[in-house]
Amino acid sequence: MVTQRGRRDGADSPGRVPRRPRRQAAPDADNAPTAEMPAVPAERTGDAPEAVRAKQIPEAAVARLAVYLRVLSGMSEQGATTVSSEELSQAAGVNSAKLRKDLSYLGSYGTRGVGYEVGVLVSQIERILGLTRQHKVAVVGIGNLGHALANYGGFPGRGFPVEALFDLDPDLIGVPVGGLPVSHMDDIPRVCAERGISIGVIATPPTAAQSVCDRLVAGGVQCILNFAPVVLQVPAHIEVRKVDLAVELQILSFHVARRADDAGNQGNSGLPGTGLPSENGHGGRNGSGPDGGREMVVRS
Repeated sequence: MVTQRGRRDGADSPGRVPRRPRRQAAPDADNAPTAEMPAVPAERTGDAPEAVRAKQIPEAAVARLAVYLRVLSGMSEQGATTVSSEELSQAAGVNSAKLRKDLSYLGSYGTRGVGYEVGVLVSQIERILGLTRQHKVAVVGIGNLGHALANYGGFPGRGFPVEALFDLDPDLIGVPVGGLPVSHMDDIPRVCAERGISIGVIATPPTAAQSVCDRLVAGGVQCILNFAPVVLQVPAHIEVRKVDLAVELQILSFHVARRADDAGNQGNSGLPGTGLPSENGHGGRNGSGPDGGREMVVRS
């Protein structure tokens, strides 16, 4: 029937001009009505694999998602069920346009006049951040910082139970810290493999950090949080996050000095302030240890 209809239109008949198909009017994209999509229910968030969706999220957005999760968790504890983008952006310290862009990576667009469902957003962010399962943590270097991390009660409740502690000090081996006995650093590969440790925290002096890192990798650890002021050499599949408190203090010092210069140079356009601190933080023991002041010592 389709072929016969085509001949009837003259497409295959000699001496007859075939009719042009009518063009359909193109939609005016600029003037088309728009509406915010409703929030994606939790049961529909599995439509696209999380691994595929997560690859599309910029790293800066991932960091903000963690902040949104903390804020939303606090709102949920206080009984809030919905939140507007303005309320959430103000509580998280970002502008509302950036927040809506970040949440769009989750497939959540909110409901006009209602906002976002707090519980749905919490579950979506937890799924994207991989918080639907626990990640066992090992802390290496039980000095002041290591003690604080081992005794911190907030890790287990957020899905990061501390399951292993390591040090070189013979006086610490076997002594419970935060309810866990301290093991020797030589046992890092074996203990991490046996207990399924996925995240290692390095709180040692810089001279020991690379050796500790190598042992953690040998034990199957996939991610490392490094407090030692050194750059670690790791295989390509290992993720490393560096926390240097001395550097953070130097950055704050820069902002304090810049504000002081700006205040001192108001009304004098010929002498603009450089915004740089006089010593840029080099007068103290910056970078001497992972806690930013005293060096973390693993006694041997």
